Amino acid sequence: MVDPMQRTATVTHPTGAPDRRIRRRLPPAATLGIAVGLLVVVGVASLAIGARQIPFDVVVQAFTAPVPGDPDQVVVRDLRLPRAIIGIMAGAAFGVVAAILQGATRNPLADPGLLGINAGASLAVVAAISFLGVASPFGFIWFALGGAALAAVVVFLIGSMGGGASPARLALTGAAVTAATTPLITLLLIRDVGTLSQYRFWSVGSLAGRGLETASVLWPFLVGGLVLAAWLARRMNLLALGDDVARGLGVRLSTTRIVTAVAVIVLAATATSLAGPIALLGLAVAHAARGLVGADYRWLTPLAGVLGAIVLVAADVIGRVVVAPAELEAGIVAAIVGAPVLIALVRRGRGASL
Repeated sequence: MVDPMQRTATVTHPTGAPDRRIRRRLPPAATLGIAVGLLVVVGVASLAIGARQIPFDVVVQAFTAPVPGDPDQVVVRDLRLPRAIIGIMAGAAFGVVAAILQGATRNPLADPGLLGINAGASLAVVAAISFLGVASPFGFIWFALGGAALAAVVVFLIGSMGGGASPARLALTGAAVTAATTPLITLLLIRDVGTLSQYRFWSVGSLAGRGLETASVLWPFLVGGLVLAAWLARRMNLLALGDDVARGLGVRLSTTRIVTAVAVIVLAATATSLAGPIALLGLAVAHAARGLVGADYRWLTPLAGVLGAIVLVAADVIGRVVVAPAELEAGIVAAIVGAPVLIALVRRGRGASL
């Protein structure tokens, strides 16, 4: 009997003779447990590592024996802790929403940018800066949330006209929305240098400047989106078999697609509001999760969320030290790391099938 935790791959040698190789895969629960442990390690590193050198015992004392006014403890509690929390929240949202989108559209390259969600959030933020003078990250979140949600609704409604929201329709509609909003964003940016300066900081993706009040406002949206994603997991497995098979197995396609749309809107808008429109992060971690646990969305979705949190928080830590005392935004580091990882995954064939 073949071990279900083993995966068999066929490799053809130059001689033409097939070579059967067995690659062992850890049980999904063990893989997820290791990922959670790694997230804890990265979270602790986020509190302890930065441009300012702070002994680890001081980091521990900042929470166990706080000293009012101690500058090192203030840095840990008021600056690094919010960044770690927001990084975990945003990274988890980016990873889960990419996994859901790839399953719903049956497109291995699906992410919020594909469906015009990032473009909608960007246009709303640019308009808020240009016309309302919004200048703080806390002010951006409401406009990013509204713009991302509006763009997703428009894409879903237009893509659903005349035959249902098929994967191709949604992708084409998202591309059209992005194409329509990009010139508007450019027009607003070139007319006001101040708007360009503010938007440039937000658009590259950063965890700096966000306080715990941002997390306190957006955590209900994140939890709601994750609950919907958990409800969708089994249905995504059935949808991968095709609409007709899924319908025959009792899946209500219209209900599932509506719930999927709501989950995508909430999670993508929350992630973009927290950290900006970070490119490649969700796409890369969703592929990595599929390579580690396969295409079972009951394990794929939570693992993608944990991996997204790990990557984003780690990118923030790296960005603090590589050009110290200055900082490199987490979105830039995530793109630099995510691009070659994604290329390597695609070249190795991981995540090729949904």
